[in-house]
Amino acid sequence: MRNSRRGEVDPFIVMDVMEAARAAEEAGRHIIHMEVGQPSTPAPAGARRALAQAMEQDALGYTVALGLPALRKRIAQLYGEWYNVDLDWNRVVVTPGSSGAFILAFTALFDRGARVGIGEPGYPSYRQILKALDLEPVGLPARPENRLQPVPADFAGLNLDGLMVASPANPSGTMLDRDAMAALVGACAETGTSFISDEIYHGIEYEAKAVTALEVTDDCYVINSFSKYFSMTGWRVGWMVVPEDHVRLVERIAQNMFICPPHVSQVAALHAMECREELDANMAVYAKNRAMMIEGLPKAGFDRIAPPDGAFYIYADVSHLTNDSRAFAAEILEKAGVAVTPGLDFDPVRGAGTLRFSYARSTADMEEGLRRLTRFMQERSA
Repeated sequence: MRNSRRGEVDPFIVMDVMEAARAAEEAGRHIIHMEVGQPSTPAPAGARRALAQAMEQDALGYTVALGLPALRKRIAQLYGEWYNVDLDWNRVVVTPGSSGAFILAFTALFDRGARVGIGEPGYPSYRQILKALDLEPVGLPARPENRLQPVPADFAGLNLDGLMVASPANPSGTMLDRDAMAALVGACAETGTSFISDEIYHGIEYEAKAVTALEVTDDCYVINSFSKYFSMTGWRVGWMVVPEDHVRLVERIAQNMFICPPHVSQVAALHAMECREELDANMAVYAKNRAMMIEGLPKAGFDRIAPPDGAFYIYADVSHLTNDSRAFAAEILEKAGVAVTPGLDFDPVRGAGTLRFSYARSTADMEEGLRRLTRFMQERSA
């Protein structure tokens, strides 16, 4: 049977690492997971209790395509609480995870062949979703002096139709401050370039609050998710804020592509937003893990790192240790029992010399992982 060129996308390497780690666990080994970008905590208890009650009282069938109005209104309220932004709830679109939002955004904004700039290192699925939609991802190699975030000079003269940014970023954890965000928005406005801001790690910040693009402009798409701060990865529910005149356009696409986001997930998400005490406790664990990793990784031998502003990753330069990060990650898994992500997932050009370490798991896991990594590096250099 013939297959489409759209399916000829690169694998998501971290998922392959997860599978190798699963196979090792199935064979009886104990693996420390520093590869996967998901909290080890469940959805907040209040959200789970509310959903259990709703399941007893409601069939939980289809919702409207844009999502439950109550959830859309509560998301709009969040922008006032977090950023002092007065957001019209009618601009909020609930989506099947942030991945569904990427598909909706790229489909709504771009025609076949459109060129969309993405910072590298960056989340690999941007590139692959764009390819699958017959769009052209344009890698923008971000420089360390710019904290691995794109700046207007990186895409000057490239004739981009769109620019995708992420703050806090995956894999680096770096953030765009208000001036940096405004500079990117302004450069896009001058050239008629659509601006998309991935903000799914908002809420997971350490020394300063992340800036939403909506503080700078309404002429943008903002994507967020309940996966990270709200600890709901497997529930597959996210959201998008779009300009007022794009709401009906996105709604028509969403109706046909997804019908609606999962009703049960929307109910849980609505109540998760009221579980601040539990979510703050999760953040305390991330902050503790971050401090431990910043101190422990250099002691283990991974000393070319920079403290992340947000998210729960540390991106390490290991080019002095290897020119094949995928093989190096496989060696670490085999010999140390620690799963880490090769940088090739995030930067197809320079990623052969980088690794990403996630510290989203328990503090006890991070302590054990650092012990194992230290022992591995000592034995490797002996």
